[in-house]
Amino acid sequence: MNSLETRLAIGLLMALGFASTDLLSQAFAEPGVSDRGADHVVVLKAAYKRPTSVPFPEDNPYTEAKAKLGQILYFDPRLSRSNMQSCASCHNPSFAWGDGLPRGVGDNMHELGRRSPTILNAAWAEALMWDGRFDTLEEQALGPIEAAVEMNMPLDDLIKKLSQIEGYPPLFAAAFGGDAEITEDKIAMAIATYERTVISGEAPFDRWIKGERRAISSSAQRGFALFNGKARCSACHSGWRFTDDSFHDIGLPDDDIGRGADFPEILKMQHAFKTPGLRNIDQRAPFMHDGSLATLEAVVDHYDEGGKRRPSLSDEMHPLGLTDQEKRDLVAFMESLTSDDEPVTYVQLPR
Repeated sequence: MNSLETRLAIGLLMALGFASTDLLSQAFAEPGVSDRGADHVVVLKAAYKRPTSVPFPEDNPYTEAKAKLGQILYFDPRLSRSNMQSCASCHNPSFAWGDGLPRGVGDNMHELGRRSPTILNAAWAEALMWDGRFDTLEEQALGPIEAAVEMNMPLDDLIKKLSQIEGYPPLFAAAFGGDAEITEDKIAMAIATYERTVISGEAPFDRWIKGERRAISSSAQRGFALFNGKARCSACHSGWRFTDDSFHDIGLPDDDIGRGADFPEILKMQHAFKTPGLRNIDQRAPFMHDGSLATLEAVVDHYDEGGKRRPSLSDEMHPLGLTDQEKRDLVAFMESLTSDDEPVTYVQLPR
């Protein structure tokens, strides 16, 4: 299912009363229930199945040589003016492809305005960045490089710099049909190709979805029922990546208007930020666009309280009345989304 189909399926189940927490808890947590013909349970599980292939755009298809070049560029600090920051400085595999900081740090240790988002599963993402200002990974790849407050490297200067490194032209030639010329488009295409290979692996939740009943705890199963029922998390965190790729004001009490800067005329875009995916979420603290919530427990508390009331607040935001046990169950479910991924191997930088 694509993200729209997933949202429609879950919305239909809720509308028909199938996604009540009590019913889902029974269907998922009790052995044998889902095998006795609960069609709505089958539909809901299908909405979270992992895809079988990775989408690469027609104008930038995958090749091994291009992905290799992209990986080298991604980890090369020479893409920054200071020679100290690479893409991996803010999107580090050791921090689930984030940086573990409340807010990113750019050139000359400048603190940025927002938290560094993960690039995990970005191959499927739409409208990138917290405010959606980039449409494609190719566009996004160049943005931080040339931004003065981030890597502070004008692209013309970067092209000259890379062209003077003896090892780079052969890598570009291998990636682009023998053409060794280094251009900004090729840099973007290579980095984007590599980023599309950064995919979370199979998590305990995935094994449970496929029928391994003991793959996740009873608490996590109850949490999944809550996620799709009483807590209504799936209204925004839908599909196998657990994001609708849309923008919502969830009532955080800061002054950043997010998507509203580009759409000042749309009330609901004020203070709206992109719904982050939840894969490997327990490795990605602190949370939210401003890094203001240190733990998953604090995130659940925020949603339970309903957020700051204002005209732009998402219609899905309202006090939930969760019990302490329900909060623990939701956290247990989110923890079941973390995969045990292979370490990223070191790449030799060209000289």
